Amino acid sequence: MKYAIVESGGKQYKAVEGGTLEVDRLPVEPGVNVKLEQVLLLADGEMITVGAPVVKDNPVWTKVIEHFKGKKVTIFNYSPKKRIRVKTGHRQHYTRLLVQQIGGVELVIKEPAPKAVKAEKIEEPKAEVKASPAKAKAAPKATPSPKGKAEAKPAAKATSSKGKAETKKPAAKPATPKVEKPAKAAEKPAKAGTKKPAASEKKPAAKK
Repeated sequence: MKYAIVESGGKQYKAVEGGTLEVDRLPVEPGVNVKLEQVLLLADGEMITVGAPVVKDNPVWTKVIEHFKGKKVTIFNYSPKKRIRVKTGHRQHYTRLLVQQIGGVELVIKEPAPKAVKAEKIEEPKAEVKASPAKAKAAPKATPSPKGKAEAKPAAKATSSKGKAETKKPAAKPATPKVEKPAKAAEKPAKAGTKKPAASEKKPAAKK
């Protein structure tokens, strides 16, 4: 891993290739390359070079990405027993830098390697073949052999004649005998011991 300790605006930052730095605002427009020459330490794997006080001929090449403001800081001043209260806020201005290269006399711009694009197979829609109704009607129907016809017809007749012969009208149902209702019962016999008077008998004359 290759990195360097850089000084900017009286502060020290660690710069790594491909990384970013947030330093105090620089008077440079976004998109401009900036060379930081105050390199205090340079490390390349196990090789470490310490500047005395600066490592010469190994600047850090950066590019300005944007300018932005930091978080708001509140400042409150007061004096007790004197009615002095002063509250103010502050937002520091910063510049974001992209570290392109560490060391080297000139900046070497590395072009990104083109990505291999996989060729996708485009499947063509299969054309559906539908038989037209005219062709369907014109298609010859399968006809059975003459032998089959000769054998099939008599069999059909035989079955039909047999069916006619066998099918008889259903036999008439046997007549159900009529049950004669019993005649009305004769007049009820008179009760024993009670006889009606004969018509010839005359009633006794009434007493005077």
